[in-house]
Amino acid sequence: MSILILAEHDSAALKAATLSTIAAAKKLDLPIDLLVLGEGIDAVATQAKNIEGLRKIILGDNAVFKDILAETFSQAVLALAGEYSFILVPATTFGKNILPRVAAKLDIQQISDVIDIESPQRFVRPVYAGNAIQTIETAQEKNILTIRPTSFNAVALGAAQDTPVEKKEFSLTPPRVRFVGIEASKADRPDLSSARIVVSGGRGVGSKENFKIIEELADRLGAAIGASRAAVDAGYVPNDYQVGQTGKIIAPDLYIAIGISGAIQHLAGMVGSKVIVAINKDPDAPIFQVADYGLVGDLFTILPELHNELQK
Repeated sequence: MSILILAEHDSAALKAATLSTIAAAKKLDLPIDLLVLGEGIDAVATQAKNIEGLRKIILGDNAVFKDILAETFSQAVLALAGEYSFILVPATTFGKNILPRVAAKLDIQQISDVIDIESPQRFVRPVYAGNAIQTIETAQEKNILTIRPTSFNAVALGAAQDTPVEKKEFSLTPPRVRFVGIEASKADRPDLSSARIVVSGGRGVGSKENFKIIEELADRLGAAIGASRAAVDAGYVPNDYQVGQTGKIIAPDLYIAIGISGAIQHLAGMVGSKVIVAINKDPDAPIFQVADYGLVGDLFTILPELHNELQK
C-alpha cells in the first residue's frame, strides 16, 4: 500500500495546500510519492526534496502540462493510479477540478473535503455547511481523497533529503478542450487563502465606496481582504474575495468580521480561524456565537477609533 499526492504549485514553489496534504498523508503511515506536473518545474522538485518522509518525487516536465487542464492532468494521474492505494490532492479549486475526473474514470467514490484521518479506512469530513461532522468508513481497496488544507498543519521544509527524483514521460490523448487564457488578479496584499490575518466585510458595510474602510484596516494590519457572499452579490468587491462554502475556506490566525451577520454559508468558510473578532450592530447576529471577541456597535464609529489606536 502506498500514497500518490498530486502537487499544486506555481512553477517555482509548492503551494501551502500541498504541504498540508502531505501532513494529512503522513497520518496513514504509508510510503508517499509526490507527483509534480508542469513545464520548467525543476525548482519545485528541488524544494520538494526538503520535505522529510517522501519516498520519491515523480516529475512530469512537459509543455502539455503548462496549462492546468483537468483533461491532461487526470490522464497523468490515471497512468500511475494502478500502483497506489490512496490518491490525494488539496481540496482547492486545483484539486476539485482534477480529482473527480480521476474518480469517475476509475469508477471509485471520492471522499471529499477530509478534515481528519482516523485510519486507512476511516475519514472525517464536514457536511451540511459544517453544521455536522461525518465519519466515513470505507472498504474500498483504492481511496481517492481531497484534503481540506486548513485542517492540517503544513509540513516543514527542512534540510535537503536524498529523495530520488524520477522523470516520467506520459503518453496522453490530446484533450478536446484548449486553454484560451487566464485573468489573474494582482494585489499587494497577502493572498486570502494563506494569509495569517484576514479582515472581511459584509452587507453592513453598505456600499462599494464604504468598503474602503475595510481596506484601510487591512492595510494597517498587513492583512488580506475577505467578504461575505452578500457583499460580493451586492457588487462591493470581486468574487475572489468571497469567504464561505461557495467561496474560499480559510483558517487564519486572526479573522475580523465586520458588518457580517454570520450566515451558515459564511461560517463554513472561516469557523476554523484561530481567533475570530466580530463587529456588528446587531447583538443577536449569529456571528457572535462563534466569535472569540465581539463588539456590538456601528462599524463606522468603531473602525475610525480602532484605526486611530493602531496608529499610536
